[in-house]
Amino acid sequence: MARSYGRIATVERLALRRRRKARGDARRGRPCAFPGTDAGRRGPRGTRKGQVFPGLAADGPALRGRRQRCGSGGGGARWRVRPSACETEPRSMDMGNQHPSISRLQEIQREVKAIEPQVLGFSGLSDDKNYKRLERMLTKQLFEIDSVDTEGKGDIQQARKRAAQETERLLKELEQNANHPHRIEIQSIFKEAQALVKEKIVPFYSGGNCVTDEFEESIQDIILRLTHVKTGGKVSLRKARYRTLTKICAVQEVIEDCMKKQPSLPLSEDVHPSVAKINSVMCEVNKARGTLIALLMGVDSSETCRHLSCVLSGLIADLDALDVCGRTEIRNYRREVVEDINKLLKYLDLEEEADSTHAFDLGQNHSIIKIENVLKRMREIKNELLQAQSPPELYLRAKTELQGLIGQLDEVSLEKNPCIREARRRAVIEVQTLITYLDLKEALEKRKLFPCEENPPHKAVWEILGNLSEILGEVLSFGGNRTDKNYIRLEELLTKQLLALDAVDPQGEEKCKAARKQAVKLAQNILSYLDMKSDEWEY
Repeated sequence: MARSYGRIATVERLALRRRRKARGDARRGRPCAFPGTDAGRRGPRGTRKGQVFPGLAADGPALRGRRQRCGSGGGGARWRVRPSACETEPRSMDMGNQHPSISRLQEIQREVKAIEPQVLGFSGLSDDKNYKRLERMLTKQLFEIDSVDTEGKGDIQQARKRAAQETERLLKELEQNANHPHRIEIQSIFKEAQALVKEKIVPFYSGGNCVTDEFEESIQDIILRLTHVKTGGKVSLRKARYRTLTKICAVQEVIEDCMKKQPSLPLSEDVHPSVAKINSVMCEVNKARGTLIALLMGVDSSETCRHLSCVLSGLIADLDALDVCGRTEIRNYRREVVEDINKLLKYLDLEEEADSTHAFDLGQNHSIIKIENVLKRMREIKNELLQAQSPPELYLRAKTELQGLIGQLDEVSLEKNPCIREARRRAVIEVQTLITYLDLKEALEKRKLFPCEENPPHKAVWEILGNLSEILGEVLSFGGNRTDKNYIRLEELLTKQLLALDAVDPQGEEKCKAARKQAVKLAQNILSYLDMKSDEWEY
């Protein structure tokens, strides 16, 4: 049915455009290809409707109504133009009595304005029911705008044109949201997760083998890829990414709780008659857990969230009605099962969370704000070090403050959000890279102050470390992307240093081997850091 609605809406929009084109052709005096229009009717003195009288502007019916034949003396006739309504009547629009057509257009624009937040926040695809609903609503408004009679008045024509342009802009925005390349990428990743759950998890709850480590690694990889999908600040893409991440993370949590939690009970049914009922409820909860995973991932069309919620609520009611006769162990057993049910009920609310809250807008999240404050202070320290005339005097103070910033990042609450986790990981790498830069500078300064005899391989490693220090300083200042020439230059410089280290022969000395190994690791870390800075990641 949704697909047929979309087809009808498209046909209606095409018909609307043809009607508007026919009207425009009629005003300009062009022959109209559509029957039923008045483009071919004759006006006064053989002129076609829409043609211009000499010295007069073509203005459709309104201007023709102002033309009249008037006699002069001996019966001669001439054409003159009657004053327009705007000239003869009081300025009613200025007095608050607007033209009915203007009032109708303003009413339609208010209705379109009310639809706009839904369009801008739409995070689904073009085959969603909500997409079809919004498309039909906007198309209906276009027909309403088209039906407004302008009476040939230029101000009403302009108002109708503006209203139509605004509605068409929203239709275009809706289509772009549903077909955005990054939205398609999110859906593609989600389909991979669906296939994984269908293959590994659904059989598990049907009595199959246990969940493997391979599944956990695959789910983690999918979550990481979703966090790296770029949204460009668009609300629709942020919503889509947040909703998809939330579902997959919920599945991951449900599975982890099931696998890691070792229940202290069930009790034996001989302890009390109510234990048998609790055991049966616990079996139903395990089945509901599998149903919930299938619902979240969209691999089960035979169940609905509302029905599952009713089933779980009924199980809680059954447990509350049990008489445990004051037995503490039975009460604890019942409480554990009730807590499991409440967790499953919480996951059922995830579908509405992205619409009812602004959780997808991590720019307002307190954990992200704390991370941003740490990064801001780190950048201030970095700029101070890179611009200082005698930086060695600042090394100790800067390192102490940077270690404190890492402590602040460790205290950031992740809120089980992979985007916040990724943001904190990147912030820690930023701070640690600056500390590494300070350590390397200090080691090079000490080597200059206390020179000693070294064999050629060891000296060559130290020279390469000096080059890496200079390159790292440039990488810390780099703020472009991977298409910048500076990025390519820095990458080539680091590759040359790795090749130079590979050419160093330690001649069997363990000290030289260890130094070369550390230098290789440092060069690789700088390369990874450069890649991280240039991948344009956003939360």
